[in-house]
Formats: sequence, C-alpha cells, structure tokens
Amino acid sequence: MIEEKKNRSPTVIVIDDDESVREALRGLFESVGLIAETHGSVKEFVAADDPEKAGCIVLDIRLPGQSGLEFQEALAQSDLPRSVVLISAHVDVAMAVRAMKAGAIDVLTKPVREQDLLEAVNRAIANDAVRRLERTTKATIQTSYTSLTERERQIMALVIAGKLNKQIAAELQLAEPTVKLHRGHMMQKMKATSVAHLVKMAEGLKGCRGLS
Repeated sequence: MIEEKKNRSPTVIVIDDDESVREALRGLFESVGLIAETHGSVKEFVAADDPEKAGCIVLDIRLPGQSGLEFQEALAQSDLPRSVVLISAHVDVAMAVRAMKAGAIDVLTKPVREQDLLEAVNRAIANDAVRRLERTTKATIQTSYTSLTERERQIMALVIAGKLNKQIAAELQLAEPTVKLHRGHMMQKMKATSVAHLVKMAEGLKGCRGLS
C-alpha cells in the first residue's frame, strides 16, 4: 500500500551535473514532503525515466552532452510533454525567452531561493496534473467515439452542427423517431449530459472520421 501510494504521488526529478546541488535539492523537496529523484545528466535520466510518472523536472540549463535547454525543447515537442523548471548559474534574457517559449514553468538563477523554487515546483506539479487529466479525458472521449456506429457518428456530427431532429431526419432520409433512437444511443455512449457537453467533447475529436 505504501509503495502504491508512492507511485501515485508526484515526483520532483532533479537533473544537474553537480552532485552537491542534486543532494541539496533532494533534501529541500523531501523536507516539504515531496518525493525526489536525482540524475547527473540527461542521458542518465532518459535511461531510467518512466514517462507516466506524475510530477515535474527541475533541470539545469548547462549540462554536459545535451544541454538542459535543448532537452526541454525536445520534451515540449514529444507526445508526452513534461512540466519543467529550469535553473542555471548564468541565465541571459535570450536564454530565458527561449525556455519560456518552449513551455518552461519558470527559469531561476542559482543560487536559487528555496521559496522561489518551491513555488515554481508547485506550479509545475499542478500544471502536470491538469495536462494528465486532459490527456486521460481525451482518451476516454476517443474510446467512446470509437464505440459509435457509422450512423451514430453521422448524427453526432449533425447534432454538434446545431441541426434539429427533423432536419437531421431530412438530411439522412430517416424517420424522425429513428433519428431520436440513434441520437439517444449516441448520447449514452458518449456519456454526454447535454448538446453543449457533446460539442465540448467533440473539440478533442478533431480529425476523427465524420467530424471536421
């Protein structure tokens, strides 16, 4: 049970080539009840990473091999972006702008004030939680959409376009009671509580066959 709880708790991953910095940050995060793990390089982190692990990354900008900034940009372009707080002893304006454009939660200069770092990490963890919830919700909606019949998908597309049952019936050359039946099944499968709810869910289905 303890291990299961630990796996569900957000983890702060520290990537810094300075061991003293890594251990100091581990101590800071653990002192406020956060789980922390540390790595000395991007390569070391990638070898051990579990992308499904919730939390955030505290990343030194200047690292041997692939720099922290380059790695953050790569993460931002991946299928599973991560929430990143960047730290460095030397941060210029261009570097900070580049990092923020790539989605960094914050860019902090070493020596980092503990409170500033903890606040940035808390924002990063919250950002990660929202993103993961959105991804889970989208996957659920896509699964529901996949369960629809071709006719139910046609009707769904017309419903979210604002068409009334009688208009849908005329367009699909169906009896209105038949449209109502298919529409009811579609709404149940999509777990939609209203047309407005269905429209909102459809926003995450752009590109699916039957929807524009």
